[in-house]
Amino acid sequence: MLKVEELTYNYISHFCDFEKDLVLTNHFHSDWEADILIINEQGISHEIEIKFSRADFKNDFKKQYQNTQTKEKFLKHDKISCGDYPCNYFSFLIPQGMLESQEIPENCGIIEFDHNPDSWQTTFYEIRKPQKIHSDPFWNFFDKDLMLKMMARNLYFKKLEVKGKFEELILPPKFSAKK
Repeated sequence: MLKVEELTYNYISHFCDFEKDLVLTNHFHSDWEADILIINEQGISHEIEIKFSRADFKNDFKKQYQNTQTKEKFLKHDKISCGDYPCNYFSFLIPQGMLESQEIPENCGIIEFDHNPDSWQTTFYEIRKPQKIHSDPFWNFFDKDLMLKMMARNLYFKKLEVKGKFEELILPPKFSAKK
């Protein structure tokens, strides 16, 4: 069985240019989490949501979020469909044949994959391109410098976590690692 981490690696290895794009995986920011978030040099962003089952797909439409500043509650896909979403494009990455295209909202892109466990090859098929949600660059919604600083901090904590160094610190860090 293909793991989500392996699928993510295969996808970004095939389609992302790390020299030009900012590529984030399982990125938590503000009110939402993106399985794959790609931001190009112009600040145009594309969120890709990975779904392995019909049930997981259906649950994505039940996700309710609360705006941290206004406390407004909303459903994720209502925000996407009305254009009130930070990303410019939104797509689903799903196993080939899992869903019919009419089951997926018209504004969402559809990328299907087929994984051959014998050859360990994963093939991707763009079934439908996503519709543009809005034209504003990602950086109009988020402070780029602050986001990069937060990413650097999180990377440092991940490094300490991987090395098992948290227990070796004499003094506790000034800020806690976010999980």
